[in-house]
Formats: sequence, structure tokens, C-alpha cells
Amino acid sequence: MTAYHRTRTLLAGEDRVFEYLADVHNLPKYFDQMTHAKPLGDDKVAVEAEVDGEKERGKAWFRVDRTARRIQWGSESSPYAGALDVTADQDRTVVDIELHTEHTAGDEIEQAMDATLDHIQQQVEGKA
Repeated sequence: MTAYHRTRTLLAGEDRVFEYLADVHNLPKYFDQMTHAKPLGDDKVAVEAEVDGEKERGKAWFRVDRTARRIQWGSESSPYAGALDVTADQDRTVVDIELHTEHTAGDEIEQAMDATLDHIQQQVEGKA
């Protein structure tokens, strides 16, 4: 399994950033391919995405640790998982994403992670 990592510093408060990211309903707003996310209870989420022009549905897990300011997620049907950490940096917030997947299209995955961080930045800095 390959690990990918990206970090972005945002001009927004830590609480605002974390609360936005911790809300399952916001997932489709910042993950390009995701079109729907619905909490199912506990840490389970029903997700829908468009991948290579095909609609895919599945179940995932989404865990929020408010004390550590950490969000973890993964697929129930494949070895795909990630973690996102939010930390304060004076009047800014650092978002750190790590993704673990069997896919080896590194450039494509890194571009998708950058796009995700772009969307997060637009949403929390009020540029959307």
C-alpha cells in the first residue's frame, strides 16, 4: 500500500476549519468525485461518487476525534483509508492529509489531494 501526504495552511480559525471538515454532509463539497454522503449511525457513512464516468455507491467509516482534532476515514470494501489533522498556527490553521491506497497513479492521486485542499480552502476562507 502506498501513502500520500499533503499539507495546506489556511487563513481561517482552527475551530471553523475542524467543524466544517468534521461534518459528514460537507464531504461532497470538498471531495471532487463524491456526490453524496449520508451518516448511517455510529461511524458508518453511505457514500456515492462518480469515478471515471461511473456512479459508485458504498459504505465507509468516518471517525472524528475532537480532542485530537483528527478525522479518519476508509472504505469498508477496499484497503483505502486516510487521516486529516487540523492544528492551529497563530491566526492560521494547518490541514494535513495522509492517504493510504493500493492505487499507484501517484500524480493523479496527488492532484486529487491538491484539489481537495483547494476546495477546503475556498470553503473555509469564504472564497466559494
